[in-house]
Amino acid sequence: MAGFRLTIENGSFRDVHGRQITLRGINVAGDAKYPNKPEQPSHVNENFFDGDNVKFTGRPFPKEEAHLHFSRLKRFGYNTIRYVFTWEAIEAAGPGIYDEEWIQHTIDVLRVAKRYGFYIFMDPHQDVWSRFSGGSGAPMWTLYAAGLNPQSFAATEAAIVHNVYPESQNFPKMIWSTNYYRLAAATMFTLFFAGRDFAPKCVIDGVNIQDYLQDHFLRACAHLAQRIHEAGDIENDVVFGWESLNEPNKGMIAYEDISVIPKEQNLKKGTCPTIWQTILTGSGRAVEVDTWDMGGMGPYKVGRALIDPSGEQAWLPADYDESRYGYKRDPGWKLGQCIWAQHGVWDPATDSLLKKDYFGKHPTTGEHVDYPYFSSRYFMDFFRKYRDTIRAIHHNAIILLQGPTMELPPKIIGTPDGDDPLLVYAPHWYDGITLMTKKWNRVWNVDVIGILRGKYWSPAFGIKIGETAIRNCFKNQHATMRQEGLDYIGNHPCVMTEFGIPYDMDDKHAYKTGDYSSQSAAMDANHYGVEGAGLEGYTLWLYTTKNDHELGDQWNGEDLSIFSVDDKLLPESPVPKSHSRDGSSSSIATPTGTKDDDLDDDSSVTPANIKRTLTNPSISSVSTQRQPELTASPGYRAAEAYVRPAPIATAGTVKRYGFDLGSCQFNVTIQAPEAAKPDTPTVVFLPDYHFPKDACQVEVSSGKWEIRSDEEETTPLQKLRWWHGEGEQTLRVTGVVKQVNGGSGEGAEVGYYDQVFNQAKGFLDACVVM
Repeated sequence: MAGFRLTIENGSFRDVHGRQITLRGINVAGDAKYPNKPEQPSHVNENFFDGDNVKFTGRPFPKEEAHLHFSRLKRFGYNTIRYVFTWEAIEAAGPGIYDEEWIQHTIDVLRVAKRYGFYIFMDPHQDVWSRFSGGSGAPMWTLYAAGLNPQSFAATEAAIVHNVYPESQNFPKMIWSTNYYRLAAATMFTLFFAGRDFAPKCVIDGVNIQDYLQDHFLRACAHLAQRIHEAGDIENDVVFGWESLNEPNKGMIAYEDISVIPKEQNLKKGTCPTIWQTILTGSGRAVEVDTWDMGGMGPYKVGRALIDPSGEQAWLPADYDESRYGYKRDPGWKLGQCIWAQHGVWDPATDSLLKKDYFGKHPTTGEHVDYPYFSSRYFMDFFRKYRDTIRAIHHNAIILLQGPTMELPPKIIGTPDGDDPLLVYAPHWYDGITLMTKKWNRVWNVDVIGILRGKYWSPAFGIKIGETAIRNCFKNQHATMRQEGLDYIGNHPCVMTEFGIPYDMDDKHAYKTGDYSSQSAAMDANHYGVEGAGLEGYTLWLYTTKNDHELGDQWNGEDLSIFSVDDKLLPESPVPKSHSRDGSSSSIATPTGTKDDDLDDDSSVTPANIKRTLTNPSISSVSTQRQPELTASPGYRAAEAYVRPAPIATAGTVKRYGFDLGSCQFNVTIQAPEAAKPDTPTVVFLPDYHFPKDACQVEVSSGKWEIRSDEEETTPLQKLRWWHGEGEQTLRVTGVVKQVNGGSGEGAEVGYYDQVFNQAKGFLDACVVM
């Protein structure tokens, strides 16, 4: 174990001293999804299709701002970063052309992160394949290589793309995610995972499109990994691992009948074509499709709509000149025609569907292809290549396996893949009702995982009533997914690498009033879930440096960032940080701090943060050029719910832990094989906002403790160190219950729990017993 800051032992993360490390992390940063040269967030149309000439240097943030962001995140109590990057950032200019400037910038930023002691794993991020199909991830040229024409996606609805959407301010919330079921993304994922089987005619540069796409993706990641390796001071010291492709999708694979929407497709919003219908509109045909919306009880049908491309096709014309990319398409692959027609799925002469089950059985063996088949064959074939590609360079890399969102993981337990000692299960979970409706419903929610897994005779039995039931439902869903990892993959850590809440709830009510009570309740419930489920770690989605109240995360109308330029940061404790509070009769020395005075952060006064304060849109003339009603009441952005105590390093194993925001009480129970040693006690992050050093009560089952604010890793952090005995041990810390969600506007002095009580009382007063 010597030489590695983090490794895995018996399903837990351990440090060099053998202490259990709980990964409490954040995704950094949402800005990485789109380029900065030119600055092109998803609402910007200008030069959008000049995708070969974009650069991501400066993402996730400029190097000169790195200290500010890392010190802020460290102060929030995070010890882990899921480092978001995209394939496009590496290889936008064309196949095999890598952006060395962006790669060097990434290395420079990672070196800054090293000074803060973060554990970092790399996230090759994508959403619905690419920015040009409505999300993020792959370079534009990959779509051209597949024979698709991104400039025709809008007319054919092969993808609904914010950048080219008429009146971008009216882009429907969360509709971007429906692109997984539209032609562009569905085709790309089918080709990426199973092109050899389902599109054998699609040959480019002498190989099938599946191998062409996968090999370029793998080589791009390998190039980045090699440069990090060559840097000499980042691999293992900072970057401990690599996650597999973010939120992979099976595309059309495993569709038993492409003429109907599968019953398991719960995401329906806006126009909802079947795969067959999106194939037709992609070939210029006018088709009437169902339209849906998302309500409190889930999706509901609202009517029908005509998608009429007026003959325009989503496929490249037969005479298209693609010489700029340097590849050679096989003569058997004809441009100007739908590839699925070329493979006999349908007949363009009669517009008749010939093989509705084409993707539901193997074209050559006839084997039934369902989701488990996709997961165990196509996904795992790709995962093995990715794992082996990374480990050929980063030999002891921890690999985080992420399958399709909220689906069962591949069943590899007891196989060589499952016996990998450096493997982590990395699922995602979101409260879909809150995410899609952008409302926090304290009265009821739904056990989505239970319904998806067939736990209930009827989905109606998956409805949970009351806030306590909702919170327990979240916890149980996370626990279920962790158990699925144990059952299907093996005894490996489970890290929930995405979960989060939308901040723009209730038509941005919080931004107009400073009242973040709904956000606080939702964020607290989400953390209650991950803390109570026994996970080995989590990374909250999201930190974005450019979030504002008007445009959110600057991407597809999402607004999940814990930071916004239009909001305030939690105040620091006024208690001096120079002394320790000792819970024993012996004296424990306090080391001298190591904070660098020249580093930019939120608590010191430097030219950089003076300038930042003066140019903050919330308090500058810029706000008058936007929507002043959205910037007049800055709040703390429910920080009291995500800045929370947590075990950092445990001399033993954590059995359970959690933080009760209402009573401001933190509890942890551990199992210690021996008494904590003098130099390696159990360490808990104890935010001084909730736990002022001289105003909190500590109860331990044994041993001595101290609370100390030192300045390790360049940022002052208040920690509790505990030298306990062996066996089962308990720690309880009670802090100061505060009014929270304060803003500068109406409702600023009313705390979250008071508001919950008042709203519930109003609801009950309005009830009539029938």
